[in-house]
Amino acid sequence: MAVRVKICGITRHEDLRAACEAGADALGFVFYANSPRNLTIERAAALVAWMPPFIQSVGLFVNADPDFVRAVLKAVPLDLLQFHGDELPDVCRTFGRPYFKAVQVRAGVNLVKYAADFSDARALLLDAFVPGVPGGTGERFDWSLIPAGLSKPVVLSGGLNPDNVAEAVCAVHPWAVDVSSGVESAPGIKDATKVVAFVRNARTDCTSPSPGGRGCP
Repeated sequence: MAVRVKICGITRHEDLRAACEAGADALGFVFYANSPRNLTIERAAALVAWMPPFIQSVGLFVNADPDFVRAVLKAVPLDLLQFHGDELPDVCRTFGRPYFKAVQVRAGVNLVKYAADFSDARALLLDAFVPGVPGGTGERFDWSLIPAGLSKPVVLSGGLNPDNVAEAVCAVHPWAVDVSSGVESAPGIKDATKVVAFVRNARTDCTSPSPGGRGCP
């Protein structure tokens, strides 16, 4: 099974085009004011309008006011929502759009309970824990903390780059991988060469995952 690839933090048309041409399955657009990759609603709408068919657009939110999320959805035809803060399940499911929930992984975090609590999420996105920072840190976490047999597909994030994504895919067997800073030349500016290498290396030929892998539940 080929791993899916999401390139997050798209801010420019040329980066969107490079990611699509490299074979990305999904592109992420950030709606979080404290991020260097933050977009206005108008800019996001213009970028998503350039997307070709069969590539999904994902909107990333961090503890956003529900009215703001609705305003984004009114103007930007997002396929999926990604909640990267402390949002409760009832909030995530109120927007009538498929979503997945990000979890910052560290010792003591119960991912089995997260999967049960967010029972209607399409996946759990697993990221590194950095105090006070909701994501996009470029830090890697201990993959051995991911339990086998989760009831949700895993989107693996946190410190991935072209040099280590093949190792990550073969160690974790996630449904998808997510990268932002690992393919950048500067915050919010993608490096097309790194994007191509990341997508290629993410689809490395691993041995078959063991029972209880982190793809389809």
